[in-house]
Amino acid sequence: MIRNVIRIDEDKCDGCGICATACMEGAIAIVDGKARLVSETYCDGLGGCIGECPRGAITIEARDAAAFDEKAVAQRSRPSPVPDVLPCGCPGTHVQAIAATPAVHACCDAPVAEPVSCLGNWPVQLRLVPPTAPFLQGADLVVCADCVPFAVPDFHSRYLAGRVVLVGCPKLDDLASDQKKLTAILGVARPRRVTVLRMEVPCCAGIAQAVLAARDEAIPGLPVEVHTIGIRGGIDCRTM
Repeated sequence: MIRNVIRIDEDKCDGCGICATACMEGAIAIVDGKARLVSETYCDGLGGCIGECPRGAITIEARDAAAFDEKAVAQRSRPSPVPDVLPCGCPGTHVQAIAATPAVHACCDAPVAEPVSCLGNWPVQLRLVPPTAPFLQGADLVVCADCVPFAVPDFHSRYLAGRVVLVGCPKLDDLASDQKKLTAILGVARPRRVTVLRMEVPCCAGIAQAVLAARDEAIPGLPVEVHTIGIRGGIDCRTM
């Protein structure tokens, strides 16, 4: 039969996984770093995933395809939108909670200033964390520019204890894609609190702008604390 089915342009797809999360039928999965149509019988052809793709990699085409099987969709379990193993073979996206452990310095003789690691989740890179990660649900969320930990001596105890952290670079990353991902995370996980950590340099303002725009779309009215870290010390805190 001729009907509407999604088409994914692999050249445009960056494997972010937002479309897989948006597809309520579970018709899309990330395989070998790219979004793939699991089965045309799982695709209803309505295109709910199209508006979620930051790369414009998904379109609808009318073609000969098997009928949409609503019963099969209801009976199957959805695949994880982001794989645990990256195309390079690294298990870097394996979602896990982490218990605080004593710090060990095996590579140098420097004194241990912070005896306990407060990192509570993995992965931490924004682009690798699926919106459905269990540790995100109702979390006290910290969205951190990746230079910040180098400028805050007590970063772990000040910002990580009891919190979930997501890390990105507003200058080097695709900010539009990051904003889409943040919108999906806020909409799915509904964090109870959000804190943004940015450096004082102008380009770093982008990470706060992305979080605020995502907040306005997903959870309007949710207070967001923005902490601006000085290169030579000092922290300016504002609630927006």
